[in-house]
Amino acid sequence: MKLEIKKKLADKWFSDLQILICEEFLKLEKNLSSKPKKFRKRLWQKTKKNEGGGLSCTLEGGKVFDKVGVNKSTVKGIFEKKFRKTILGASKNGKYWASGISVVAHMKNPKIPAIHFNTRFIVTSKEWFGGGIDVTPCIQDNKEKKEFHNKLKKICLKNKKNYKKYKKWCDKYFYLPHRKETRGIGGIFFDYEKKDWEKNFNFVRDLGIGFIEISKKIILKKIKSKWSLKEKEIQLLKRGRYIEFNLLYDRGTKFGLNSGGNVESILMSLPPTAKWR
Repeated sequence: MKLEIKKKLADKWFSDLQILICEEFLKLEKNLSSKPKKFRKRLWQKTKKNEGGGLSCTLEGGKVFDKVGVNKSTVKGIFEKKFRKTILGASKNGKYWASGISVVAHMKNPKIPAIHFNTRFIVTSKEWFGGGIDVTPCIQDNKEKKEFHNKLKKICLKNKKNYKKYKKWCDKYFYLPHRKETRGIGGIFFDYEKKDWEKNFNFVRDLGIGFIEISKKIILKKIKSKWSLKEKEIQLLKRGRYIEFNLLYDRGTKFGLNSGGNVESILMSLPPTAKWR
């Protein structure tokens, strides 16, 4: 398959998935409000002409979501020399093309965990897929944890992917070394999937649909459950940890900032409120 066709297919899928996720999340808001908050849509372009841009969709102050961002972008350009060594296949001339979707949902109800998902297709002198799903609860729920991991395992098995490898990679990646603790209960994380483009593309699509199914199940289970101010305080402190990881260690944040991405869209993963003690 020609590279340009691969790019078009990936770009279209990420756009279609963004629409689908926003529609499903609005339906969840309608469970608690007859006049739900709507997504605010904002188009952005890179400062240099013809280098692409993206669409950021954010919803804040909802009955379900304190804040959720659903971002899709397709960009190209040349990495700065100091950043090239950190990207596969970019060391020669720094040229890149990248398309992907990123979702971060911070819930109003502290009993519902924060959920993160992203998938991407990147082209330098190499081409590969990457992404993952992880969940960050502030109140532990072992049954929910087991169901979450079982669903991801099924998606991996269906696509003949190494679930144990991806799970271990996620646990290692979403770790705060300065705190000596994990960000949440993990999930799966993968990168540099280069072999068999069609197989990897099918996996990425299944993971996108799986993310919607997982999110709906987790949210609907607790959407009307009562919570206390003490539990909200625990959530706000946990969000502080979330912020620390995203600003200090997250590769997606660093990639976005070093590829000339839109700062507001890159930092949409940060919660609207948080606390430190």
